Amino acid sequence: MKSLKIMTVAFLVIFFLTAFTATGCSTPSTDKLTVVTSTSLLAHIVEQIGGDTVDAVNIIPPAQCPGHFDVKPNDIKKLAKADLFLLHGWQGEKFSQELIASANNPKLSVVKIDVQGNWMVPSSQLAGTDLIVAALCQTNAANCPEYQKAATEYKSKVSAKESELRSKLAEAKLSDINVFCGEQQAGFVKWSGLNLVGTFGTPDTLTPQVVKDLVDQGKQLKVTLVIDNLQSGKDAGAAIAEDLGCTRIILSNFPGGFDNTETWEKAIEYNVALILGSIGH
Repeated sequence: MKSLKIMTVAFLVIFFLTAFTATGCSTPSTDKLTVVTSTSLLAHIVEQIGGDTVDAVNIIPPAQCPGHFDVKPNDIKKLAKADLFLLHGWQGEKFSQELIASANNPKLSVVKIDVQGNWMVPSSQLAGTDLIVAALCQTNAANCPEYQKAATEYKSKVSAKESELRSKLAEAKLSDINVFCGEQQAGFVKWSGLNLVGTFGTPDTLTPQVVKDLVDQGKQLKVTLVIDNLQSGKDAGAAIAEDLGCTRIILSNFPGGFDNTETWEKAIEYNVALILGSIGH
C-alpha cells in the first residue's frame, strides 16, 4: 500500500511537470541583466521595460554629442561585465567597435537598435521600444512575458503623451511660425507643427559666408524663430538669430539633457514648453 502511494505521488509530480512544460510556462529568471546603452534614449526605454530585472548602464552623457564622445577606461569596465550592449548604429558612434574590442567580453551580445528619425518624436520612441523588447527577450527568454507586458504599458503612455501634447500644440497654430533649426532637430520641429523653412549645421560648418546666406534667406522667408540643438552645439544659431532679430531657443534630443528631464516624457514636455513659451503661449 505504501509503495502504491509513492508511485501515485511520483505519477502526479511527473504529470504536472509535463503539463507545465507543455503549456509553454516558465519561471521568470531572478538574475539581473546588465544592459549597457550608448545613449540615455536607449537606457530610458530599457529601464521602462526591464524594471527591477535589469541594471541599465549608460555611457554617453545626455548633454553630449555622440560624435564627440571619447571612450574612457571606466566605459571599458562597464562593457566587460555586461550581458547586452545596445547602440543606435549612428555614424557618430564610431567609438563603439573600439569599445567592444577593448572590453574582451565573450558573453556580450551586441544589438543595434536601428530606428531612423528623431528619437524624441513619439513614433520613433514606439519603434525603438519594439526593437529593445525583442533584444531583451532574445537575451533573457525567461523574462520575455514580463518585458512584453511592460513594453505594452510604456507604449500606451507614449501614445497618451503624444495626444496630450498635440492638443496643446494645435491650439498654438504653429504652422504660421517660420523656423530655422539645427539639422538634428528637424524631425522634432516638423512633428511639432512649426513651419520649418531651413536648417543649419554644427558650429564648425557655419562660416561667415554661410551665416550671411542664412540670414539673407531668413529675412526673405520671414523667419521669426531659430532653434538650436543642445547636443550638437547649443549656440550654433546664435549669430543667425541675432542678425534676424528673432527669438532663439535650445531643444534637447536626449532625456536628461536638461535638469529634471531624465525621462522621455519629461524631456518632450520640456521641449514643447520651450516652443510654446517662445511664441507667448
